Amino acid sequence: MSWSKTYDGAEPMRVNKWMGQTGVCSRREAEALIDAGLVSIDGETVADVGRKIQPGQTLTIAEAGKSQLDNRFSIVINKPPGIVSAHPEPGQVPAIRLLTRENLIGTSDIIPDDEMSLAPVGRLDMDSRGLLVLSEDGVLAKALIGPQSGLEKEYLVAIEGIITDWALEKLRYGLVLDGRQLKPAVVEVIGRYRLRFILTEGRNRQIRRMCEAVGLYVVDLCRIRIGSLTLGDLPEGKWRLLTPGERQALIGGAQPVAAS
Repeated sequence: MSWSKTYDGAEPMRVNKWMGQTGVCSRREAEALIDAGLVSIDGETVADVGRKIQPGQTLTIAEAGKSQLDNRFSIVINKPPGIVSAHPEPGQVPAIRLLTRENLIGTSDIIPDDEMSLAPVGRLDMDSRGLLVLSEDGVLAKALIGPQSGLEKEYLVAIEGIITDWALEKLRYGLVLDGRQLKPAVVEVIGRYRLRFILTEGRNRQIRRMCEAVGLYVVDLCRIRIGSLTLGDLPEGKWRLLTPGERQALIGGAQPVAAS
């Protein structure tokens, strides 16, 4: 089926921008659909990505375009340490190489390969492990890592060093990385040398650098949750498809109550 929506804004707006705001697709995906001749306004095919939609006009994505959007491929993988999320250097193994039929949990009509434009949505550094999402879905990527995203990311961290009250206070609020104040974090002691982190941002190697700043050294880091999506019992090195319900929950910002 095609997709239609009437623009109710007060002022004209670029078509690709409005399509991105509706949540049906990202701006980049909108531009691709326009280039393919699959977008129309009041029955007239949109030929220019700079076209503006006027108040009261109805935009339609043709059935072929809606099918493309519905079939955007997203997977969940339990990334092992030693595997890079993307863009490997010589000798490194990217996560997409693990997406074989042998490693699949459940069923999938498609087995990804290097030709698919699957990108990590919230990277894990090579030494870390756990929940990683790879997707070609621009809307999902915006929900997970866009500038307005407030989704929590939860990690279990094993450390070396003495966990002091001062260190916990600094980890929770007070550290500066790259000249910028970090957002408040939930940091809980769950064992003699184990911490639980819940962050709402994702700076480069953030947890490792936070710990180093207070005299702690990370020996193991595992991401177990992104928003409402949990790693669950997915074995290390295995992957599965992201379900439509999981996608919708992530886009809607649904989150479980964080474990204490």
